[in-house]
Amino acid sequence: MERKNILLIGFMGTGKSTVSARLKKEVDTDMLIEKRQGMTISDIFAKKGEEAFRNMETELLKELKSERNLIISCGGGMALRDENAAVMKEAGTVVWLTAEPETILERVKHDDSRPLLRGNKNVEFIGNLLEQRYSKYKAAADVAVAT
Repeated sequence: MERKNILLIGFMGTGKSTVSARLKKEVDTDMLIEKRQGMTISDIFAKKGEEAFRNMETELLKELKSERNLIISCGGGMALRDENAAVMKEAGTVVWLTAEPETILERVKHDDSRPLLRGNKNVEFIGNLLEQRYSKYKAAADVAVAT
């Protein structure tokens, strides 16, 4: 099967947006959803709920799968849906960026735009959430890279 794009997945703070911004033809799914909705991810979570946001991610991913030569930075939870993982595999090579909970906390500690971390900015919470998501990230990925 021809691989068309590179899709970056992983937990928040693992470097998806940073890596994709340094590469040509990057698309950050969170930024694109914010632009289309005219509100931040935090506001979408608050006003429409997490499920609505996850549906927006799925629809955007379906749109992007027919594109070519893109570096796609996927939201941290996008790989959690089996449907999304399957679409990602069709869209290109899936690269899972990883980091230790301590590193993630250091990278996101001053960022208040992450709804899942509100009131939970600590190594224990991040480690538990990483553990819960591990099998989904692993199943979706073609390759893993520690950041």
